[in-house]
Amino acid sequence: MGLMSFFRVLLLVLLSITVSACGGKSVWAPDAEVEKRRYVSPDDPYLMLKTMINNRTGSGGHAALVINASETVMYDPAGRWSHPLGPERNDVVYGMFPELEENYDNWHARVTHHVVNQKIYVSSATAEKAFALAKAAGPSLDAQCTLNISGLLMQLEGFQAIQRTYFPAKLMRNFADLPGVTTTKVYQTDEGRS
Repeated sequence: MGLMSFFRVLLLVLLSITVSACGGKSVWAPDAEVEKRRYVSPDDPYLMLKTMINNRTGSGGHAALVINASETVMYDPAGRWSHPLGPERNDVVYGMFPELEENYDNWHARVTHHVVNQKIYVSSATAEKAFALAKAAGPSLDAQCTLNISGLLMQLEGFQAIQRTYFPAKLMRNFADLPGVTTTKVYQTDEGRS
């Protein structure tokens, strides 16, 4: 092993020790609020990858995953968006009804970024497993949204081609290769949020 390879391995080991030594910020909405906001979609079970893309560079800035299982939630690891109608438990946002999802997209889309929504229909069992994995993941560290989402997807039947990555645009391209994915994009022209 060359000296450069040795330093890369050493850096990865030190990074993994540092990351494993700390956890993300825990948020835990009360049971009553989660139950009150519960939303069951009439649509068939699906997963929808949301990727925030820089309009100038094409690079990804953030990713989230809507899971339509026995209820519709969004796994938003290390996300900054919040809404009083979407109670959160450790990066899982409950009650993701269509208007709340639209609010999420419009909050992220701006003159500098757009949102790419990639939807794929899955079996009930796959959607429920994704929901269970998201709930079990716990709070995410900053800048690990895509690492956590890609890790979750890799554990699902039919998603073995997904590669684990830190990069939202890379996961978006990987997800696009799955059979049956439909893609929509959300653009806005405002200057952003404070």
